[in-house]
Amino acid sequence: MDLIVYAIPVFFLLIGVELLIQYITKSPLYRFNDAITNINCGITQQVLGVFFKTATFFLYIWIYDHARIFTVLLTWYTWILLFIGVDFFYYLFHRYAHEIAAFWGSHAVHHQSEEYNFSVALRQSATQVFFSFWFYLPLAFLGFSPVAFITVASLQTLYQFWIHTRVIKKMPAWFEFIFNTPSHHRVHHGADPKYIDKNHGGTLIIFDRMFGTFVEEEEEVHYGITKPVQSWDPFWVNVEYYKWLWKTFMAAKGMDKWRVLSRKPGWRPDYLGGPLTPQEIPDTFQKYDVHAGTAMHIYVLIQFVIVLSGTSLFLFSADKLPLLHQLASAALIIWMVQNISGIFERKSWVFISETLRIVASWIFAEMMIPAKSMALHLSVAAAAIFIFMIFLTLYQAERKGKWPIFAKQVK
Repeated sequence: MDLIVYAIPVFFLLIGVELLIQYITKSPLYRFNDAITNINCGITQQVLGVFFKTATFFLYIWIYDHARIFTVLLTWYTWILLFIGVDFFYYLFHRYAHEIAAFWGSHAVHHQSEEYNFSVALRQSATQVFFSFWFYLPLAFLGFSPVAFITVASLQTLYQFWIHTRVIKKMPAWFEFIFNTPSHHRVHHGADPKYIDKNHGGTLIIFDRMFGTFVEEEEEVHYGITKPVQSWDPFWVNVEYYKWLWKTFMAAKGMDKWRVLSRKPGWRPDYLGGPLTPQEIPDTFQKYDVHAGTAMHIYVLIQFVIVLSGTSLFLFSADKLPLLHQLASAALIIWMVQNISGIFERKSWVFISETLRIVASWIFAEMMIPAKSMALHLSVAAAAIFIFMIFLTLYQAERKGKWPIFAKQVK
């Protein structure tokens, strides 16, 4: 199983530590809607990854089984070589994901948050795996076993969690020179022109130093992307850039269609307005925010705990479930995530959708329980009714408060 799944409790423990630091120091490290959306993007990516990763990883296995040039025996030094190889190919993918428009859509989600904390590390694109896995296939041809590869790749991903923080300022100079650190990675997440497309390393920073993409952290970083996505919807943030790219692609003529896809993100021919270039962030810049109200935030927190628990259970047991149950579980989890975004954005459809979602969850749970377990059936029905009553009570309380949930979204 992917080591990342086992690390989930550690992720949330560290997020809790960062929240405690925020409380003690009064530092504005987190915003509730932003942090929940970051984690919901990660939930979406992990749930869909149950299906996507298997399909993409199969090619690595096939190459290793049928087309490898060597067979690399696992010794201490071949593990080190594999680690360097994984980090190098990650650097290549990561750099091209920033420098090629068609690739950027698979990575942009990770950069959309206008905050910088541990929850941002979990904000991942659902489509990135389709672009990144190609870069690692040389390791299969060289003869590094699939198990060794996935182990090292997972460890490299786990390493990158701790560098998503503003709490740690600088590491010792020797460490900063060799390894990727919070300071280096804050630069990478900057929307400031001097920081864009820099510091692409995963675990190591030496490839950035070698290939001229390294920049030291100097001025305070403004986080996010140059064209803010302005949404809490995990589905929309995954497709918004692709929509723009497709529209530009269709409007371009001849070979300009290829250039729209292959040049830097934002490139357009002159007859479509020319390339979009990064601008300095003005002092008057305001982060995207829509306040859903305290009552509905309470409900979101309750549902978030439920969806997080359900996701963890699904990820740990997915390989033991029939495909139909996998699909139904994934659909319900993503439905919950979408409804949370609808509450955050005060969408008019959220009451009907959440009511139907609760009913669907109850029906699915009933189908999973053995017919003779009457006590469990009654417990599930009571839980569904209880959750709906909480939702209805808080929803009505919010409607009678400062704003109606059906009000037009304010940005």
